[in-house]
Amino acid sequence: MTSEVTHIRSSRLANGLTVVSDPMPSVETVTVGVWVGVGTRDEAATQNGVAHLLEHMAFKGTTSRTAQQIVEEIESVGGYVNAYTSRETTAYYARVLTEDLPLAIGILGDILQHSTFEPAELERERDVIVQEIGQALDTPEDVVFDRFQEKAYPGQGIGRSVLGTTEIVQGLARNDIMDFMARHYSADNMALVAAGNIDHEALVALAEDAFDTLARHAAPISVPARYEGGDTRLARAGEQVHVLIGLDALPMTDPDYYAALVLSQALGGGMSSPLFQEIREKRGLAYAIYSFLAGYRDCGTFGIYAGTGPEKVDELIRVVCDELTAASERVTDAALDSTKRQLRAGILMGMESSQARADQIGTQLLTLGRIVPVDEMARSIDSVTRSDLARVFGRLRTSRPTFAALGPLGDIMAFDTIARRLDTQGPATPPATAIR
Repeated sequence: MTSEVTHIRSSRLANGLTVVSDPMPSVETVTVGVWVGVGTRDEAATQNGVAHLLEHMAFKGTTSRTAQQIVEEIESVGGYVNAYTSRETTAYYARVLTEDLPLAIGILGDILQHSTFEPAELERERDVIVQEIGQALDTPEDVVFDRFQEKAYPGQGIGRSVLGTTEIVQGLARNDIMDFMARHYSADNMALVAAGNIDHEALVALAEDAFDTLARHAAPISVPARYEGGDTRLARAGEQVHVLIGLDALPMTDPDYYAALVLSQALGGGMSSPLFQEIREKRGLAYAIYSFLAGYRDCGTFGIYAGTGPEKVDELIRVVCDELTAASERVTDAALDSTKRQLRAGILMGMESSQARADQIGTQLLTLGRIVPVDEMARSIDSVTRSDLARVFGRLRTSRPTFAALGPLGDIMAFDTIARRLDTQGPATPPATAIR
């Protein structure tokens, strides 16, 4: 596998903004975006949802463009503009033809430095987000994941919903948004990344011109995450019970992170995985079943999601616990090799998308502080052994599990019984130092 990092170039502007180019000469387009190292974990409890509301409001007008003009200018050249907020990052990005890169960067610079947050626009966008919250509340999988996250990290920003609550969003004022932006949207906490048919020097020149008034100051330090785990159940009418079973896992910075990623993929990462084969193919217990590893800067969760009928929940839980506890021991050499090939293929397929490449670089810079070469990721995956999987699972099972269930619950398995089936060994140790 050839390295993809050799042609990636990075510069730092005088104002502190990092600018990265990832050339893809064979394409005629470019994805360019700004990644900001701020998300839900940086919000006060009374302002849950402000990062997401800010992301929406950035597109609602600047000192030189109306909200309609922002989207019309991009769409008139056949481009696409969007944004997202996560628990640790916020991203604003556009995909355009290479010749329209100056327009895209100009708009990104405008919305991130000169947004006006007009009160009338704020009132309308609050209503939009309230509808988005309502849609999420009508999606059982979204609800059970949010409740799982909240129980894993109770009373912490990283445990709260990205969307916030209707009550809080309706109460957020214009000054709340502007103050949040002033604290966190600093050049030192942002990276401009472009992937596609681009020239690095031209990109730097465009960024210098477009981000000439960007503030520079130290970003606030995030509160360290503290995993606790526990049991959360919400009775709701429906045809299925949605279940999440998880454990304290590893941050993206941990040396064992890739081994945990391989373990998750080997357990439930595809249709040939033991989870899928045992629970769906052999027993018919669920339509959707998969495992996941969610890694953050200083913490992570490893878990399994499934949905099933209320009469089959206990059997589903028993089988999930059994498969999880046996996963590291049952992985054969052939299965391990297949799993690693799946992960490597996923990385390489992602490299064919300019949007995926830009997003990967932006996330890595803000989470890890560096760009991870593709061949380094491949080596990390290839080096994982069966003994590594056993060691990693040994680390995971030292934590108290997190169990979340949503639906027509009835009398399903008790939390203590689930913990015993998983043979977990006690509370997790919280991280000792703060991270940025």
